[in-house]
Amino acid sequence: MTKIKIDYSKTLGFIRKEDIFGFQGEINAHIEALYKKTGKGNDFLGWVNLPSSISFEALKDIQLTADQFKKDCEIVVVVGIGGSYLGSKAVIDALSDNFIQLKERRNPLVVFAGQNISEDYMTELRNMLHSRSWGIVVISKSGTTTEPAIAFRILKTDLEKKYGKENAAKRTVAITDEKKGALRTLATQEGYKTFVIPDDVGGRFSVLTPVGLLPIAIAGFDITQLVKGAVDMEKQTGASTKFEDNPAAIYAATRNALLRKGKGIEIMVNYNPKLHYVAEWWKQLYGESEGKEGKGIFPASVDFTSDLHSMGQYIQEGQRNLFETVLSIAQPDSKVVIEKDATNLDGLNFLAGKRMDEVNKMAELGTIIAHVDGNVPNIRVELPLLNEYFLGQLIYFYEIACGISGYILGVNPFDQPGVEAYKKNMFALLEKPGFEAETKAIKARL
Repeated sequence: MTKIKIDYSKTLGFIRKEDIFGFQGEINAHIEALYKKTGKGNDFLGWVNLPSSISFEALKDIQLTADQFKKDCEIVVVVGIGGSYLGSKAVIDALSDNFIQLKERRNPLVVFAGQNISEDYMTELRNMLHSRSWGIVVISKSGTTTEPAIAFRILKTDLEKKYGKENAAKRTVAITDEKKGALRTLATQEGYKTFVIPDDVGGRFSVLTPVGLLPIAIAGFDITQLVKGAVDMEKQTGASTKFEDNPAAIYAATRNALLRKGKGIEIMVNYNPKLHYVAEWWKQLYGESEGKEGKGIFPASVDFTSDLHSMGQYIQEGQRNLFETVLSIAQPDSKVVIEKDATNLDGLNFLAGKRMDEVNKMAELGTIIAHVDGNVPNIRVELPLLNEYFLGQLIYFYEIACGISGYILGVNPFDQPGVEAYKKNMFALLEKPGFEAETKAIKARL
């Protein structure tokens, strides 16, 4: 099996190999706890065996629904926030040619709503949809999460005005709880096609459920290969795999060994702008899973080489409390060769005949060397190619490593109690019924 590779050699000197392998016994116990569902948050461990449990029939149902959207729609709006949009956004952006115009697309343009409460964003989205054929995929376990609920209320009304209530319902798919919640009730009343978010899979671990698979399929990408990659990584990171052969175990151990040496910030680095939203998905996965009880490694990200001209100075010479994880693509999908110029005013004829990717790779290597010399340890994760199969591997790799790492920290990686604080204040400020005491208290502070 061709697989993603992890290289921790550029962390040695900051930590020892013995520091990494010293986690072996603990990590083996944590992997066993994940698979046997005996650790903290064990009621949200449905994602652990999820890839290998996805049936052909389930994938076929998702694909048939996607195919119907392809027949009916130029644009499909996916309404969701957090894990209900970041995973599919990451995969779609990584695989898309973003310069193709709407009229040239063979598959619907997948756009997102409900991930913010910006009036400008909603206005511009509605303007684009006005003269196009479109439909909605709405994703929410409860149907009452503020941001997507507002967006869906507005877009549902627009869709019904455009197509009529009955036809709008045929252009709407709800991905929600199997039995309960406002969205489940509405879907039953309106007759929407529905898919289920499993009770034991949290939002940030849901990209391999219909939450991620349906939007990815609508965009025209191969969800069978995505799942296959995840299945193969599930096998590679299971309890029977030796520690030294388990990339998720090595990654979790290395980052926690660095944390214990005072490296409390992890920066994900990419050298391909297609990977920007992979980092955004990763930031939610690790930030929401580990950031509690005063613990956790802070996840940040940069897009190189562009951010070398902004954040590069800080990374090179700022506070020495950080380390980098470089996400690298071994082989690009295209080929661009730099040509010789007769005048050579830019002084770049020494690059003539070289591929842009070679320059990019040397920028990557040169930056790694410079940052390591500047006391920034470096982990490197390499994908052989940027395709569905290896993205499936990468998704599961980061998920299982996150579970392991959270257990090393001693937290429950599968809850998110801190995200409710802003909601209570927002509801109080908006004078939501039932929040009268909170409204009075918070207004006294303003």
